[in-house]
Amino acid sequence: MDTTASQPLIRPAGDRIWNVPNGLSLTRLLLAGAVGLLIECNWYLLALIFFAIAASTDFLDGWWARRFNQITKLGRVLDPFVDKIIVTAALIALVGQAASQIAPWMVTVILGREFLVTSLRAMVEGQGGDFSARWLGKWKMLVQCAAIVSSLWLLHAPQPWLQLTTLVLAWGAVLITIASGVDYVLQAMRVLRSVSAP
Repeated sequence: MDTTASQPLIRPAGDRIWNVPNGLSLTRLLLAGAVGLLIECNWYLLALIFFAIAASTDFLDGWWARRFNQITKLGRVLDPFVDKIIVTAALIALVGQAASQIAPWMVTVILGREFLVTSLRAMVEGQGGDFSARWLGKWKMLVQCAAIVSSLWLLHAPQPWLQLTTLVLAWGAVLITIASGVDYVLQAMRVLRSVSAP
């Protein structure tokens, strides 16, 4: 007797689109829009709270996906995309605030690096190479988030020491962003050489 029809279909974890990690990523995407709007409305403390929640879920969804085998193709694309949106949405909104210590050229450098790395990833993975996230890229995200938090706190409660701290973190974010971009370029060159080697 064939019992195949009576047995439930179990899909591999990697094929399930709607799961907790992807749900957290979509939540971060909504929070990114809220953060930008709150900054525009000069509600800096609430923007800081929303940004902190969004940034913290970045660690949580990655941990959850690995711990419970819920890594999906959608998640591999959605997670870094949302990371870029939450940071750039906050930075672009902060540029419009005169006392934020975030200059337009700083955001231009950060956005340029993101466009470059995204293009390199598409090129490398399109040729079958591995272009996984680098530790320097993770530190870049951390310093950028610290600069945004410091800037929002400065706007909410201006203090001379906080102004200096924010400026140092903003410069640090730019420098580590450049270093991370160079690191990814070198990685792409190595991977492409290995893929094209006979």
